[in-house]
Amino acid sequence: MYTLIVGTQCWSSWSLRPYLALMAVGAPFKMDVINLREVPGTKNAILKHSPSGRVPVLEFDGQAVWDSLAICETLAERHPEAQLWPKDANARAKARAYSAEMHSGFAGVRQQLTMEFGRILPLPELKEETRDQIGRIIGAWEDALATSAGPFLFGNFSIADCMYAPVVSRFSTYGVEVPALSVAYMEKIWALPGMQNWLKASHKEIADGLPTYLPP
Repeated sequence: MYTLIVGTQCWSSWSLRPYLALMAVGAPFKMDVINLREVPGTKNAILKHSPSGRVPVLEFDGQAVWDSLAICETLAERHPEAQLWPKDANARAKARAYSAEMHSGFAGVRQQLTMEFGRILPLPELKEETRDQIGRIIGAWEDALATSAGPFLFGNFSIADCMYAPVVSRFSTYGVEVPALSVAYMEKIWALPGMQNWLKASHKEIADGLPTYLPP
């Protein structure tokens, strides 16, 4: 049995990624939610599970794996039948590159379009670097979808889709305009049972009084 330790679901983009991978794998798991931005309670609660002091964390067989991409890779290795990476070697290499680019980049998008899952908010005045990053993301989606013919970035659902799913939510929250091919992709991501589960949980957090987080 897996245990996935996540942060506040309305805010934690990193937690959503391995959650979707776990849903795709189909293995039984339970999930524990740690409330974020409760200083110092949040850090102390996370440190009980992860030496990094960050969520998400996947616990199994007496060990812990932290970091979204590391968790997704671990699940792909432990559940090859789920085919979390494309079968074709060239497509697999590109999917890994897209995933790593999302993992390490797009700081402007993260800062200006903070994840507020399930909310609709006005689009802020975007910095040039943020506009460029949005253009890069959309260009990457369009290229992958045109090559694979969809419905997901590399045909079947993969870790690359897990990595970009929080961006789908950000674009929806702030009303970022995307071309028709990307609109269809976003709709496919939103239709995932995992996304709908996460949306229900986020709506409950909001109903319980979760404030909107606005970056400084």
